[in-house]
Amino acid sequence: MPEVITLAPDRRDEVIDVFADAFHDYSLMLWVVGSEGDVAGRVRRLIAFFVSRRVMRGGPMLGVIEGNRLVGAAALTLPIEPAPPPGITALDIEVWRELGEPARERYQAYADITSPFFTGIGRHHHLNMIGIRCSHKGRGFARPILEAVRQMSDADPHSTGVSLTTERDRNVRLYEHFGYGVIAHEQVSDEVETWGLVRHRS
Repeated sequence: MPEVITLAPDRRDEVIDVFADAFHDYSLMLWVVGSEGDVAGRVRRLIAFFVSRRVMRGGPMLGVIEGNRLVGAAALTLPIEPAPPPGITALDIEVWRELGEPARERYQAYADITSPFFTGIGRHHHLNMIGIRCSHKGRGFARPILEAVRQMSDADPHSTGVSLTTERDRNVRLYEHFGYGVIAHEQVSDEVETWGLVRHRS
């Protein structure tokens, strides 16, 4: 099984590269950024925003390396986060100025739908993103990352488990295989539906 390592914050750009490749055709990303302009560039900017926010809030990043290349990654929210640093507000303002108000409104609509999913399960780890490069999909790289996330949660006395959302129905079956259960399912737009899943602590 490939080894999973904890990545230092200075490897953020490598994680963004993995996610930009893995999520280039992801329905949620495409819906949020819209169809105008440099769509691939806008998706990458949105992903960079998500990853940067997590790093600024102390969230860990995990990775799988083949050779000297990062081929899979995950970004998480911890059960107890430090206070937001001063620069995080400026980051919010900057990214939505670049992506535009309609994109911000679509993202907020998604957040409003999904934020209540996990309010009843106590403090827990949230798997914000997990992605494998397209060139490496189907080779079992997600399995060790999910196992590392489970171990991280089980070792943390403040964590009741792991939550995540997905917008691909085929991913639901994958996560169920790894012990997650669906606790919510909502339609976000005509193009996007979302599932909330939880894996309770062992």
